[in-house]
Parts: sequence; structure tokens; C-alpha cells
Amino acid sequence: MADVPVRVEERLKIKIGEAKQLQPRSNLSSVTRDVYCTLSLDQEEIYRTKTAEKTLNPFFGEEYQFEVPRDFRYISIYLFDRDKHLKQNKVLGKVAIKREELASYNNRDHWFAIKPVDADSEVQGKVNIELKFTSSFQKHKNVTNYGRNDRLSVQVVKCLDLTLKNGACDPYAVACVTYTNRKTVSKRTKVRKKTTCPQFDEVLTFDAYEGKDGLCGDGEVEICELNVSIWHDAPGMGDNVFLGEVRVQLSGIQQQNAAPRNAWYFLQPRSAKNRPSFTYSTPPGTRLSQDNSLGSLRLQVQYNEDRVFPAEIYESLRSLLLKSVQTKPITSSAVYVLGEIISSKTEIAQPLVRIFMHHGQIVPIIKALADAEISMLTDPTTIFRGNTLVSKMMDEAMRLIGLQYLHKTLRPTIELIFNERKPCEIDPTRVRDSNTVQTNLNNLKTYVLKVFKAITQSAVHCPALMCQIFYNLKECAMKRFPENKEVRYSVISGFIFLRFFAPAILGPRLFDLTNEQIDNQINRTLTLISKTIQSLGNLVSCRSSQQVCKEEYMESLYKEFYTDTHVTAVRQFLEIISAISNPENRDNDTPVTLKEGLMIKRAQGRKRFGRKNFKQRYFKLTTHSLSYAKSKGKEALCQIPLSNILAVERLTEKSFKMKNMFQIVQDGRTLYVQAANCVEEKEWVDLLTKMCQTNQNRLNQYHPCAFINGKWSCCESFNELAPGCSKVSSTDSNNFHITLDPERELQRIHSLIISHMNQLEIIMCQPETFLKGILQFKTYGLQDVKDCFIVLRELRDVAVKIETKHNSYMRTLARDTKYGSLAAPIGDDNYLLASRMNLDSLLLRR
Repeated sequence: MADVPVRVEERLKIKIGEAKQLQPRSNLSSVTRDVYCTLSLDQEEIYRTKTAEKTLNPFFGEEYQFEVPRDFRYISIYLFDRDKHLKQNKVLGKVAIKREELASYNNRDHWFAIKPVDADSEVQGKVNIELKFTSSFQKHKNVTNYGRNDRLSVQVVKCLDLTLKNGACDPYAVACVTYTNRKTVSKRTKVRKKTTCPQFDEVLTFDAYEGKDGLCGDGEVEICELNVSIWHDAPGMGDNVFLGEVRVQLSGIQQQNAAPRNAWYFLQPRSAKNRPSFTYSTPPGTRLSQDNSLGSLRLQVQYNEDRVFPAEIYESLRSLLLKSVQTKPITSSAVYVLGEIISSKTEIAQPLVRIFMHHGQIVPIIKALADAEISMLTDPTTIFRGNTLVSKMMDEAMRLIGLQYLHKTLRPTIELIFNERKPCEIDPTRVRDSNTVQTNLNNLKTYVLKVFKAITQSAVHCPALMCQIFYNLKECAMKRFPENKEVRYSVISGFIFLRFFAPAILGPRLFDLTNEQIDNQINRTLTLISKTIQSLGNLVSCRSSQQVCKEEYMESLYKEFYTDTHVTAVRQFLEIISAISNPENRDNDTPVTLKEGLMIKRAQGRKRFGRKNFKQRYFKLTTHSLSYAKSKGKEALCQIPLSNILAVERLTEKSFKMKNMFQIVQDGRTLYVQAANCVEEKEWVDLLTKMCQTNQNRLNQYHPCAFINGKWSCCESFNELAPGCSKVSSTDSNNFHITLDPERELQRIHSLIISHMNQLEIIMCQPETFLKGILQFKTYGLQDVKDCFIVLRELRDVAVKIETKHNSYMRTLARDTKYGSLAAPIGDDNYLLASRMNLDSLLLRR
């Protein structure tokens, strides 16, 4: 297993709920605070919440999910107080969760104590240090006779992933040795400009006699400790900024006169004895604590780390899952059984949908599952109302298939709401002046009408795959409840309105409909519109507005839209999107915005003369082109058709000494772009690659470095038109906005089976009881029990087979990984803890 290529994929979803009992401000003008949070990978800010104003118990309720693009040690959530009068943001504290502890908080809310933030403990990164001891007899200064001299040679070879301070990093290293007589000697390297991954060529030497105190120092003096600290050179900020340090105990080592010792270390917070008197010590990670003096923060975390093997390892599991489409009855299939065993239906639905979409089987598997669920119901009003496997698979399928359709339909109105910022509050208990309610109601009606028209007039743009699924659902419901004339509409409206459009309106950032911060007023406007759209989806099955109206203040708004005209429009819309002969002549001439935001770009050299400097621009990616302008809403300065893009690849940091850069290769020129953070960089690269992967002239090779000073930095070629020296990234081709990765999804399913192995073993002992529970009132025979037992056994055997491969790989990895290597740096218990946990898990499985 040592030669098997294995990749590690990480996915994080975190919901920042609320904070409680924050400390009040000290000034008398206002004791409350305006609070917001930032979510960071180590010290790199990734997301920022809205600001909760005038409160010591702020509620955020914001959820973020992303693929983790790089290695990290901590997920940190910092709380800030925005002081409008002082025009500065003050950090209130933080919650930091160690990477190895994230999974222990999965799928449940947890309150974390907010800890103080200390600048000297805000460190990240690794450092590679090489030590060499030599001994010789020589006469040296201040010593009257010859004696043995122990010399320590220190080379700080390289650092990785240092912290940016105010957007810059000009690092240098300081090596300080402590002698047995407590004397210290320090030496430093030169400054390396504009890099978070500096390489130092200097060797710093320390002699034993340097530790002696003048002429009286005839006794033996040894070097007992080395402290290597990394600093950011900041002449304009007063003192230089601490970036981290490493302490190495050396007592007795110099006597061995051994070969050079080369090791990687995690940078650590500043030790207490090296701190100025006004600072205090805080560990970089935050564990649960009873000390809530700074308040507490409620978080919900979902972290998945998967080691993905090549496709052939998962072939048996893949075949077993795909066989579910032909299995009769579907209740004896692997997919259905997994939906009953796995407690979180969302967790199992997401990988299942991606696997079946990759193999073109998503329509038949959802149809089979829907048939089974609807056949067990006696009340048509309860169809898909619960969190069942098929309803969660529908949610995921609509999100994957229909994202561009969602953007085309809702984005114009969402942007209008953010631009106009008109108040729409109609609850009399929430407004100061009751005379404003009517004006607010008119504003709300305008927005709801725009959204309603956008949705009901968008039927011809609904993706054909979604239409096929809706058609099947309608046919299943009509077959089960032929006497109910409204079920043909309600079964579709329950998905398209309640579970597709309404959630996107309520949380536009989750669906990439906006990247702007959502303040309290806009959040309330979106909430009211979402509630109204949900109710409009029920128009086709309700006889009066009272049936959809729960709040008295909403009744007048509902009455405005409860007319025959609106009911007819909803029904026509539902009929079109659930028609199997849905027209294919989509209006592809209208571009749909997929992603937008501020980035920094380097001039492309379109002008013959002029400097190629870096400037901030507002980028917008649509289904047709990539463009950038000076700011949002301004006319595009440059527009690149997607068909002209030959490759989209990451750029190495050494090109411009800037992080999070990527390149967009066109015919004859290359656009270099810097994203705001590592997550943004990955999302832009992945989406652009996805949109351009079918271009006929796409490159096979590219240059991972830039063409600077007359040559390519990667291959040293002086020919600017020289073919690339590295192979471009490969992706799977499909018609969706993401790249499907079936092996990763199969590994996710395997992990879920392993985590539920106890439940599976119990059910195997009682398959008849299991069938009785899932089939409810339906009858079943002996053959059904046998089929159920067979699929349970197949799932167990396949999972055990794959787990055996994992165990073999982990044993090999633990054996071959050296403590102190780049993969397992010294200075943290991560490596030792992981090794111990892997050993314990292997023993338990035996």
C-alpha cells in the first residue's frame, strides 16, 4: 500500500450561532457593543459575519462551508467590537479549535468559552532548522591557553506559511543561544522581503568561549539551549513584529560531535521569559473551559477529512450502490438501507447524489425512492414533508443542477434589494413609528411582486434534468392519490418554492447570490420575502389566505397575491417545469453571473509601453465571460470570453512573492490575479477551470511561474512563447457548476458506514424487525427478509474490505513518517496523538 496514491480531502461547515455575556464597554456613552466575527484558518481571515449592533448578546446565525485548500492547525473565530466613534475595531477575544479536535464536535451545537487574544501567541507556520556541532582545540581571545572549543552552526533553512502583518511579511530570523552559566548570545539573518516562505542562506555560528565571562572563565561552558525566533521587519510600526519561535534543548548534544541535525518545527507562541512585561501568555488553541469571563460563543461544526484511494479500491462499493436502481423492491437496495441506517440524512444524501449524477442515474434512483415513500402514505398533504432520504437527495440535486437557473432568476432582484436598502418591516411591534408601516408594506409588495414574476416567468429556463425529476414526482403522486386534483401541483411546489427558491432568498450568501454583508434591515426584508414566497407556493393547495397566514400583520400582503391571476400563474409555472417535453430552446444569450468580488490583478501588457503594476479590480464571472472593472457597477475595463481561456492554474509564490495567486492563460498573454484568501483562490480556480474545461484549444502544459525579467522563473527559458513545463490540472467533464469527484464521495460513504457499523451489525441480527419498521403497514415475505439480509451483509463486507486497505496504509504511513519531517513537525502533539489514535483504532477493530 505504500505506493498507492492517496490524497487527503477536507470539507468544513461551521455555523456561528450567537455569543452571550460579552463584557460591556468601559465608557459611559454606550455600554453595549457592535459585534462581528471573523472565521480564520490559523491567522488567515476567510469569512466575516454581519455586525450585530448595540448588544452584549449578539446573534449571528450565519453558516459557512468550504473545501479546505491547505494545511492548518486551528480554526479560529475572532470577535470584534466596531466602535464608530473611535473609528477602529477592537478585538474582544477568540475561540480556536485544534484541527484534530474538530470532528469531536460534529453535528451538534456547542458553547465555547471566549479567550483573550495575545499578539505574541497569534502565530502560524513551520521552520526548518539545521544544527551542526564541531569541536576543536585552539587559542582564542580572552583565554590564556589552548582549550577545546565547541562550535554550534545554526542555519534557518526555510519557513513556510508565516503570518501576514497588515498585509505584509518581511521576515528575518534571530538565533539566541543560552550557555550553562546563563549568558546569552544572539545573532540574526538578513531580511527577506515580501514572502511568507523565506529561504535563508546564512549560517550563524556560536562558540563556547563566547559564553565565558572574560579572563576568569576557565571552567567548561556549554551551549544548553537554542531559541530561534522569526520576526517581521516593520520600521514604520515602531517595534518589529513577532511571528513565532522555536526552543531546542541542546544540553549534552555537543559532546557527541554528531552529523548535522535537520528538522522541521512548528512555530510556537512567545515564551514567558522572552515577553515584555506588559504582555501575558495565552495558548494558541482554545479548549473548553469553565472560565467564561469574556463570554461564550455557540458554534455548530461539521468537519470531514477523507483519505481518498484510487477508483479501483471502491469498485465493489460503487457497483453495489449503482445496482440499487434495478433492485426490486427498492427497500432491499443498498441506497435505501443506507438511508435508514445513517442517522443524518443530509450527510448520506450529498455523496449519493454526486455519485449517481456522475453516472447519469440520478433521475431513476430518485424516482424509485419517491415511489417507495409515496406508496407508504395515506395523506397527500404529508408528501415529502419529513426529512427523509429522498427529500434530502432532492434538495442536493436541485442545488447542483439548478444553481445557474437560480442565479438567473433571483440575482437581479436580490441585487436591487441590496442597492436600494428600502425598509420593509410591517410588524407594528418592530417599528418605532407606526405611520411607516404602510410605506414599508408598499416596498415589500414591490419586491415580492418582482420575485414572483421572476419565478413564474422562468419556467423555460428550468434545467431539463430538474424537469424530468419533477415529472416523475408528479406521476408518482397522481398514481397514488388519483382522486386528489391538487396533488399534481403540491408535490412540485413543496420542492421548488419551499426548498429551492425560499431558502436561497433567506440565505443568498449560501447560494452565492451575493458576497455582500447582510445587515439587520436587509436580513429582515429577505425573511419577509422568503415567508411570502413559501406561502405563494401553497396557493395551489389552499382555499383561503387564512390557511397560509399565521401572523396577522402578514394577512394584508397575502390577500394582495391570493387572486385567481396569481394562482393561475403558479399552476402554469408548475405544469411547465414538470412536463417531460420541456422545450430545450433555452435563452442562452442571457449571461448568468456565477461569481464576483474584489481581487488584485497585474497588468496584462496589452499596451506596448507602461509598467505592469498591480491594481485592485472588481471581477465578475458569467456563463459567457470573465470581466473586471474599477468597482462594482462600473463599466468593464476588460472582458475575456470564456472560449478564449486556454488554462487556469495556480501561480507559485516565488513569482511575485505574493500568496493566493493564480493565472488565466489566453492566447499571447496571461492575466495574473491575487485572491483575498486561500479559500477564495480555490473557488475561483475551480469554477473557472470548470467553465473552460471543454474549450477545444485548452492547453496541455503550462508554466507554474511567471515570465519575469526576460525569462520563465520555472524552467529558465528565455522564450516567452515557450511551451509549458508542467501538466495542466485535469477535471471530469459534466454539465454542472462543480466538478464531481466520485472517488471522494465513495470514500465519504465508506466513512459513514464504518461509523455506523454497530447499527448495521445489530440490524443484521434482526432483519425482520428492521423491515417491519421501514415498511410500516405494508406486507412483506420471507424473500424480502432474505434480500434485506444479503444487502446488509454486502455493505458490511465491502466496508471491511476498504477499511483493511486504510489500516494497511495508515500503518505504513506511521512507520515511514519521521517525527521532525515536514509531514510531522516537532513542537506539537498532532503526530504522536494521531499515531496513538490510529493504533488504538486498529486494536479495537481486531
